[in-house]
Amino acid sequence: MAKDKKQNIDDKNLQEQVDELLNEKSEVGDQKLEASEQTEETADSVKPESPEQQIEQLQKRVAELEDIRLRQMAEFDNYRRRTNKEKLELMDTAAEKLLVEILPLVDDFERARQAMAKTDDINSLREGIDLIYNKFIAWLDKQDVHAIDTTDAEFNTDEHEAITTFAAGEDKKGKIIDCTQRGYKHGEHVIRFAKVVVGE
Repeated sequence: MAKDKKQNIDDKNLQEQVDELLNEKSEVGDQKLEASEQTEETADSVKPESPEQQIEQLQKRVAELEDIRLRQMAEFDNYRRRTNKEKLELMDTAAEKLLVEILPLVDDFERARQAMAKTDDINSLREGIDLIYNKFIAWLDKQDVHAIDTTDAEFNTDEHEAITTFAAGEDKKGKIIDCTQRGYKHGEHVIRFAKVVVGE
Protein backbone atom coordinates (compact mmCIF):
# COMPACT_ATOMS: atom_id res chain seq x y z
CA MET A 1 0.00 0.00 0.00
CA ALA A 2 2.79 2.36 0.95
CA LYS A 3 4.58 1.35 -2.21
CA ASP A 4 1.53 2.19 -4.36
CA LYS A 5 1.18 5.55 -2.60
CA LYS A 6 4.84 6.37 -3.29
CA GLN A 7 4.39 5.36 -6.91
CA ASN A 8 1.36 7.68 -7.19
CA ILE A 9 3.35 10.60 -5.74
CA ASP A 10 6.24 9.98 -8.19
CA ASP A 11 3.78 9.81 -11.10
CA LYS A 12 2.15 13.04 -9.91
CA ASN A 13 5.54 14.84 -9.69
CA LEU A 14 6.48 13.56 -13.10
CA GLN A 15 3.18 14.79 -14.53
CA GLU A 16 3.69 18.24 -12.97
CA GLN A 17 7.20 18.49 -14.47
CA VAL A 18 5.85 17.51 -17.90
CA ASP A 19 3.07 20.10 -17.60
CA GLU A 20 5.60 22.82 -16.63
CA LEU A 21 7.79 21.97 -19.61
CA LEU A 22 4.81 22.08 -21.95
CA ASN A 23 3.75 25.46 -20.51
CA GLU A 24 7.29 26.87 -20.98
CA LYS A 25 7.37 25.66 -24.59
CA SER A 26 3.96 27.16 -25.19
CA GLU A 27 5.06 30.53 -23.74
CA VAL A 28 8.24 30.54 -25.84
CA GLY A 29 6.20 29.73 -28.92
CA ASP A 30 3.75 32.53 -28.16
CA GLN A 31 6.63 34.99 -27.71
CA LYS A 32 8.18 33.95 -31.04
CA LEU A 33 4.81 34.25 -32.76
CA GLU A 34 4.30 37.72 -31.26
CA ALA A 35 7.79 38.84 -32.29
CA SER A 36 7.19 37.52 -35.81
CA GLU A 37 3.91 39.40 -36.04
CA GLN A 38 5.60 42.62 -34.87
CA THR A 39 8.34 42.18 -37.50
CA GLU A 40 5.71 41.70 -40.18
CA GLU A 41 3.87 44.81 -38.99
CA THR A 42 7.14 46.81 -39.08
CA ALA A 43 7.92 45.53 -42.55
CA ASP A 44 4.41 46.46 -43.66
CA SER A 45 4.75 49.95 -42.13
CA VAL A 46 8.08 50.63 -44.01
CA LYS A 47 6.80 50.84 -47.52
CA PRO A 48 9.17 51.38 -50.47
CA GLU A 49 9.36 55.00 -51.65
CA SER A 50 7.51 55.92 -54.77
CA PRO A 51 9.41 57.41 -57.75
CA GLU A 52 7.82 60.81 -56.98
CA GLN A 53 9.18 60.71 -53.41
CA GLN A 54 12.63 59.72 -54.66
CA ILE A 55 12.60 62.58 -57.18
CA GLU A 56 11.53 65.02 -54.46
CA GLN A 57 14.37 63.88 -52.18
CA LEU A 58 16.91 64.16 -55.01
CA GLN A 59 15.66 67.65 -55.86
CA LYS A 60 16.08 68.68 -52.22
CA ARG A 61 19.63 67.28 -52.22
CA VAL A 62 20.44 69.13 -55.47
CA ALA A 63 19.12 72.37 -53.96
CA GLU A 64 21.30 71.85 -50.85
CA LEU A 65 24.39 71.20 -52.98
CA GLU A 66 23.65 74.24 -55.15
CA ASP A 67 23.36 76.39 -52.04
CA ILE A 68 26.71 75.06 -50.76
CA ARG A 69 28.32 75.74 -54.16
CA LEU A 70 27.01 79.32 -54.27
CA ARG A 71 28.27 79.98 -50.73
CA GLN A 72 31.72 78.62 -51.60
CA MET A 73 31.84 80.75 -54.77
CA ALA A 74 30.91 83.84 -52.75
CA GLU A 75 33.57 83.06 -50.15
CA PHE A 76 36.22 82.53 -52.85
CA ASP A 77 35.22 85.77 -54.61
CA ASN A 78 35.53 87.66 -51.32
CA TYR A 79 38.92 86.03 -50.69
CA ARG A 80 40.13 86.96 -54.20
CA ARG A 81 39.03 90.58 -53.81
CA ARG A 82 40.63 90.83 -50.39
CA THR A 83 43.97 89.42 -51.58
CA ASN A 84 43.97 91.67 -54.66
CA LYS A 85 43.32 94.68 -52.44
CA GLU A 86 46.14 93.63 -50.11
CA LYS A 87 48.52 93.22 -53.08
CA LEU A 88 47.66 96.68 -54.38
CA GLU A 89 48.15 98.18 -50.93
CA LEU A 90 51.50 96.40 -50.62
CA MET A 91 52.62 97.68 -54.03
CA ASP A 92 51.52 101.20 -53.13
CA THR A 93 53.40 101.00 -49.84
CA ALA A 94 56.56 99.72 -51.57
CA ALA A 95 56.36 102.44 -54.25
CA GLU A 96 55.80 105.08 -51.58
CA LYS A 97 58.86 103.89 -49.67
CA LEU A 98 61.03 104.16 -52.82
CA LEU A 99 59.72 107.63 -53.58
CA VAL A 100 60.45 108.83 -50.04
CA GLU A 101 64.04 107.57 -50.40
CA ILE A 102 64.44 109.36 -53.77
CA LEU A 103 63.29 112.74 -52.44
CA PRO A 104 66.67 113.61 -50.81
CA LEU A 105 68.27 113.17 -54.25
CA VAL A 106 65.75 115.61 -55.69
CA ASP A 107 66.72 118.03 -52.93
CA ASP A 108 70.38 117.65 -53.93
CA PHE A 109 69.55 118.41 -57.58
CA GLU A 110 67.63 121.54 -56.55
CA ARG A 111 70.60 122.76 -54.49
CA ALA A 112 72.91 122.05 -57.45
CA ARG A 113 70.69 124.10 -59.75
CA GLN A 114 70.70 126.99 -57.28
CA ALA A 115 74.49 126.76 -57.01
CA MET A 116 74.86 126.83 -60.83
CA ALA A 117 72.87 130.06 -60.95
CA LYS A 118 75.20 131.73 -58.42
CA THR A 119 78.70 130.55 -59.48
CA ASP A 120 80.84 130.19 -62.55
CA ASP A 121 83.23 127.71 -60.90
CA ILE A 122 82.93 124.67 -63.17
CA ASN A 123 85.04 122.44 -60.95
CA SER A 124 82.84 122.94 -57.88
CA LEU A 125 79.74 122.28 -60.00
CA ARG A 126 81.32 119.12 -61.38
CA GLU A 127 82.14 117.95 -57.85
CA GLY A 128 78.56 118.62 -56.74
CA ILE A 129 77.13 116.65 -59.68
CA ASP A 130 79.56 113.78 -58.98
CA LEU A 131 78.46 113.71 -55.33
CA ILE A 132 74.79 113.49 -56.34
CA TYR A 133 75.57 110.79 -58.93
CA ASN A 134 77.54 108.70 -56.43
CA LYS A 135 74.76 109.10 -53.88
CA PHE A 136 72.22 107.89 -56.43
CA ILE A 137 74.37 104.89 -57.43
CA ALA A 138 74.73 103.99 -53.74
CA TRP A 139 70.93 104.15 -53.39
CA LEU A 140 70.54 101.84 -56.42
CA ASP A 141 73.07 99.45 -54.89
CA LYS A 142 70.98 99.45 -51.70
CA GLN A 143 67.97 98.40 -53.83
CA ASP A 144 70.10 95.55 -55.32
CA VAL A 145 70.18 97.28 -58.72
CA HIS A 146 73.54 97.04 -60.50
CA ALA A 147 74.86 98.15 -63.86
CA ILE A 148 75.73 95.39 -66.35
CA ASP A 149 79.46 95.45 -67.01
CA THR A 150 80.30 95.73 -70.72
CA THR A 151 84.02 96.54 -70.51
CA ASP A 152 85.91 94.07 -72.77
CA ALA A 153 82.99 91.66 -72.33
CA GLU A 154 81.82 88.97 -74.73
CA PHE A 155 78.48 89.72 -76.36
CA ASN A 156 75.74 87.92 -74.40
CA THR A 157 72.13 88.00 -75.63
CA ASP A 158 70.91 87.41 -72.05
CA GLU A 159 72.26 90.82 -70.99
CA HIS A 160 73.12 92.79 -74.12
CA GLU A 161 71.23 94.18 -77.09
CA ALA A 162 73.33 94.72 -80.23
CA ILE A 163 72.32 97.90 -82.02
CA THR A 164 75.03 97.56 -84.69
CA THR A 165 78.22 95.72 -85.58
CA PHE A 166 81.62 97.16 -86.39
CA ALA A 167 84.61 95.70 -88.17
CA ALA A 168 87.32 95.84 -85.52
CA GLY A 169 89.69 93.00 -86.28
CA GLU A 170 89.81 89.31 -85.47
CA ASP A 171 90.69 89.83 -81.80
CA LYS A 172 87.52 91.93 -81.23
CA LYS A 173 85.16 89.60 -83.06
CA GLY A 174 82.09 88.81 -80.89
CA LYS A 175 83.21 91.28 -78.23
CA ILE A 176 81.60 94.54 -77.14
CA ILE A 177 83.37 97.55 -78.58
CA ASP A 178 81.14 100.31 -77.21
CA CYS A 179 78.10 100.71 -74.93
CA THR A 180 75.59 103.37 -76.00
CA GLN A 181 73.21 102.80 -73.06
CA ARG A 182 73.96 101.04 -69.80
CA GLY A 183 71.91 98.03 -68.81
CA TYR A 184 70.82 97.18 -65.28
CA LYS A 185 69.96 94.08 -63.27
CA HIS A 186 67.80 93.79 -60.20
CA GLY A 187 69.42 90.91 -58.38
CA GLU A 188 69.94 88.36 -61.20
CA HIS A 189 67.01 89.65 -63.29
CA VAL A 190 67.76 91.98 -66.20
CA ILE A 191 65.49 95.02 -65.99
CA ARG A 192 67.12 96.82 -68.94
CA PHE A 193 69.42 95.37 -71.58
CA ALA A 194 72.66 97.15 -72.33
CA LYS A 195 72.68 98.62 -75.85
CA VAL A 196 76.06 97.83 -77.37
CA VAL A 197 78.16 97.86 -80.52
CA VAL A 198 79.61 94.43 -81.31
CA GLY A 199 82.82 93.68 -83.22
CA GLU A 200 82.70 91.47 -86.31
